[in-house]
Amino acid sequence: MGHSLNRNLFPIPFLSRVKPLDWRLLVFLILFVNVKLLVKVAAILLIYLLRPNAKAGFSWKHSRLPLFYPAMMAIAVINWVLQKGFLQMDTSILLLAALFYWALCILAIHQVKLSVEQQDTETLHRTVAVFFVINLLVSFITYASIVGQTGTLNPYRYQGDFQKYFIGTGDYIKGLSFDTSTTNAVLNAFGVLYFLQRNKYLLAIFCMAALLLTGSNLMNLLLGGVLLYLFFFKTAKAQKSVIVVCLLLMVVFWAKVSPQNNRYITEAISRFSKKPVDSKASNTMPVLPLRERSDSLLSTEERKEKLARLYLDSMRDLLLAKSNKPVIATEKPLLPQANIHSANFQHKNDTTSKQRQLIQWMQQDSVDLAQTVVAAKPGKWVALQQVLYLLRTHPTAVFTGVGAGHFSSKLAFRATGLNIAGSYPSRFNYIDPRFKEGHLALYLYYFTKTAGLHSLTNSPNTVYGQVLSEYGLLGILALLILYGGFFAKQYKKMTYGIPLLMLMVGVFFIDYWFEQLSVMVIWELLLLLNIKEGTRS
Repeated sequence: MGHSLNRNLFPIPFLSRVKPLDWRLLVFLILFVNVKLLVKVAAILLIYLLRPNAKAGFSWKHSRLPLFYPAMMAIAVINWVLQKGFLQMDTSILLLAALFYWALCILAIHQVKLSVEQQDTETLHRTVAVFFVINLLVSFITYASIVGQTGTLNPYRYQGDFQKYFIGTGDYIKGLSFDTSTTNAVLNAFGVLYFLQRNKYLLAIFCMAALLLTGSNLMNLLLGGVLLYLFFFKTAKAQKSVIVVCLLLMVVFWAKVSPQNNRYITEAISRFSKKPVDSKASNTMPVLPLRERSDSLLSTEERKEKLARLYLDSMRDLLLAKSNKPVIATEKPLLPQANIHSANFQHKNDTTSKQRQLIQWMQQDSVDLAQTVVAAKPGKWVALQQVLYLLRTHPTAVFTGVGAGHFSSKLAFRATGLNIAGSYPSRFNYIDPRFKEGHLALYLYYFTKTAGLHSLTNSPNTVYGQVLSEYGLLGILALLILYGGFFAKQYKKMTYGIPLLMLMVGVFFIDYWFEQLSVMVIWELLLLLNIKEGTRS
């Protein structure tokens, strides 16, 4: 059917030989991973117009889709009733917004499942490969544009334009979703595992390269752990070689391309262990010379030393300029070079307009940042402590949580009206006092300060924190049994699905992925496709 359709649509000899794709699925995926919620909704409307089918097939036995999604909706409604949320319009609107997010998840996985059921596996694999290739092209084109702007092949060391790029270059490599670079990093990590297990080694290496370009240290570490597991237990000789290449690329990136990440990772680890950074250990990794390092990465003593060295260098240059040494004709004249240590090449610590808005709001609403326990641990660790403290001090929230959008979710941030996670109708703005004193205060503590603190390790966003705080123990059980168990029970049929399951355990610590409505649909597609292959083999 697919081949005859191609011949009818493309009578040109070359196009008639193009292998078929599931174009509906491909267009849907490209639109649905887009950062804009309106584009996601448009993707859902389009796919249902092209393929009008609403038979989700939920059942207690042999459910076609994970019962996790309707279970979360049911828990949210139960909590709303128990907490008498129906007495307030803003909490009722908040519930509807939460149900809307979960409904979009159901609509998306239903269409993905339809594609897996209706298409042959080879067509689906080609469609998935095209999706990843498009994402790679967008990532590499973005990197090429940065190279063109900076005039250097390695913008991760470029300190011009007030260090617009430098260590933060990866933040601009957002890929096809045009969301955060972390989203792109997760998608490329999926690609590495998917193509590696399917023996598409060149594509696996390209995905690894794109992942490294995003500069996501946390995703590098998570993927590195899964790759090591595969190397020792689950791969053939050729696959082991590709894993070695991927790991070597990671080492080269940290050591040569962006050595500033060494200091960042070492400091993050030291904050978890409450131990000072071992200077001897950190010096075993190549680092930038003191003159080339940003002031924001230096201690007070190091800044003094840097200033002294720059002063001595400037005096030396001045003396050489005044000397009467004859110029040897055979030598090439030295062209004046810009001093990368001048003010124009250093990071600007000016407060942005967004930060000024948040600070002003904090002052008006008397947000007490002192209550955020931030002494030595990263913000993400503190956020999980806040979730546990919430449950200890609110026993009634243990089973069903404090309610959707009330403590730890993208919706909770969105409902503040501060445009932290997207817009929200201003007349329905809602901030739970516990959220205000907990995750919101923690977020404001870090993200109203210098850019060096705006990292994943300081973000309170995690799937585990969201489910446990807003949906309670019932939500966690639903996540583990009704969602994780839905896929894990098919592990005997999986190849690349097993490392994808392992990776997602760690990825859930990074963001509110179900509400992001992006990476989960790709992950679900890959697992459903892998299960179909195993069923027919």
